[in-house]
Amino acid sequence: MKITGIETLRADAGWRLFSFVKIMTDSGIVGWSEYNESFGSAGLSGVIDALAPVLVGKDPRASEAIVAQLHVLTRQSRGGLNQQAIAALENALLDIRGKEAGKPVYALFGGPVRTRIPVYWSHMGTYRIRNAAMMGVAPLTSYDEVARHAAEIRARGFKAMKTNIMGFDGTKLTPYGAGFGRTAGWPELNWDADTLRFTRDTLKAVREGAGPDAGLMLDINFHFKTEGFARVADAVAPFNLNWLEIDTHDVESLALLRDRAPCPIASCETLCGRRDFKPFFERHAMDVPIIDVIWNGLGESVKIAAMAETYEMNVAPHNFYGHLCSVISASLCAIVPNFRVMEIDIDSVAWRDEFVTSVPVIENGEFVLPTAPGWGIDINEAAVRARAPK
Repeated sequence: MKITGIETLRADAGWRLFSFVKIMTDSGIVGWSEYNESFGSAGLSGVIDALAPVLVGKDPRASEAIVAQLHVLTRQSRGGLNQQAIAALENALLDIRGKEAGKPVYALFGGPVRTRIPVYWSHMGTYRIRNAAMMGVAPLTSYDEVARHAAEIRARGFKAMKTNIMGFDGTKLTPYGAGFGRTAGWPELNWDADTLRFTRDTLKAVREGAGPDAGLMLDINFHFKTEGFARVADAVAPFNLNWLEIDTHDVESLALLRDRAPCPIASCETLCGRRDFKPFFERHAMDVPIIDVIWNGLGESVKIAAMAETYEMNVAPHNFYGHLCSVISASLCAIVPNFRVMEIDIDSVAWRDEFVTSVPVIENGEFVLPTAPGWGIDINEAAVRARAPK
């Protein structure tokens, strides 16, 4: 079997793009993967297109050798967009391998440890403030409405949810996003009394709606410096969080925060490769390492998870994309023994389901692992091409 061509496709998904790699072979088997270029990865399609000729003519079943060659060719600019491009190509190669063998991808890694993957509802409230019109739902405008939404999520069978800080000016809610330049506060990223109040009010509303036994996480991304992260960590103490999620690239700062925080700390979703995770593991800087399988590729993600297990840590995937990404991320969750819980976006544009041949099943807060060969679902290419990016 030989690779005959590679194509990247992008589709409008409301406030972002959904992007896909298609690898074609002379046997007629097509491999698919999904990748993300809407959040800090502009130009990723171009990098994939630039690397693609290296694969043409190769046997796609030799995925480890192909990935190794791609790393050699990009060694002088390791990580970043190059790593994400390699991951997208690797994941599509794995789809081909699974289809050719007539088995799910996870069967190629020794079979599943679990076939039902506990998930948590991500961006709880955030999308319904910012993107309600695109989703065709009513916007959330008060903490009371946030509480009701949390109760609805529990009623749908989800046992855990993750939210973000929501500010309230008396008439409307605004997701706090200084670290991404979406709200005031950048580039300094200082904390203030209002932000701490918003943190407490947000968590109070979600906890009241979700109930005392629901799993609750707060993601504060890159929105503060170490001092501000510490103050927010103090503020969350009464709410019994499953974890506080912090993004920082300084190992010692994260370790300091973990030492003083009143709850577990999750981090590292923006890291690429074992070398980037290694110093964080050695310093025991977090409780839950978050691995982006779409950025790292499934093969590398399994290796990162194996490293984490030697430090007695369970991993969780970073997964806030489309359905194919969810299946790819669920494959990691199925394979590794040291698994915590899987992130998933339920809120999205109404036409997201059109992009796949079958929609993944979630029952009672658990993602049901597909059993068909490859990733278990395929891309509806006609639907993707019909939704050209705006």
